Amino acid sequence: MSIHISAKKGEIAKVVLQPGDPLRAKYIAENFLENAKLVSQTRGIFYYTGLYKGKEISVGASGMGFPSIGIYSFELYTEYEVDTIIRIGTCGAYTTDLKVFDILNVENAVSESTYAKYAWEIEEESIAHQGKIFDTINNTANELSLKTKSVNIHSSDIFYRKNPEIPAIATKYNCPAVEMEAFGLFANAKHLGKNAATILTVSDIIPTHENISADQREKALKPMIELALESAFRF
Repeated sequence: MSIHISAKKGEIAKVVLQPGDPLRAKYIAENFLENAKLVSQTRGIFYYTGLYKGKEISVGASGMGFPSIGIYSFELYTEYEVDTIIRIGTCGAYTTDLKVFDILNVENAVSESTYAKYAWEIEEESIAHQGKIFDTINNTANELSLKTKSVNIHSSDIFYRKNPEIPAIATKYNCPAVEMEAFGLFANAKHLGKNAATILTVSDIIPTHENISADQREKALKPMIELALESAFRF
């Protein structure tokens, strides 16, 4: 048991899928895992452990932003000896070169955030995925004939901005989309020597305001969820 996760030691698997939303974690557990057991619900953040094709896998929420995913991923890695975290989430596209429903496998997360600097004295503004899970995801996608794109992503502290222009750091590193967690996850994994990946579904096209409607989201996110589970199974 850690400060923010009430599962007992041994109740969290070595591989964890981490959506942002607790209800999405619940949906995955109830629809994709066998014999799923709720092992933590502290602060309404659900964690489940079950079987996928016979392999034990956990799924639990990260919340939103670097402080939240920073806490949960750190405790998973250190208190529960998790080896691998696959973040699964949504992102907004800066460019119409991406389309809603596109699936992205994040190669590098770049950020103006001071999270990595002050947490782990990591000075870089770009942090790569950690370990070999990124390659497993790409290989699994090919096996499933599922089209994915390997990209850099802008990880931002800010959801609402006064200036509507694409942030300079996103242009500098050729980031076609933005989200709010990958940089923090990758920083923790780099510091601790763990595996970390981020798979994202494009939910919004910022320049055109096109988006996945609420009633489309369940169907839209299913390919990403299945890719993450199949990758976790193979890893």
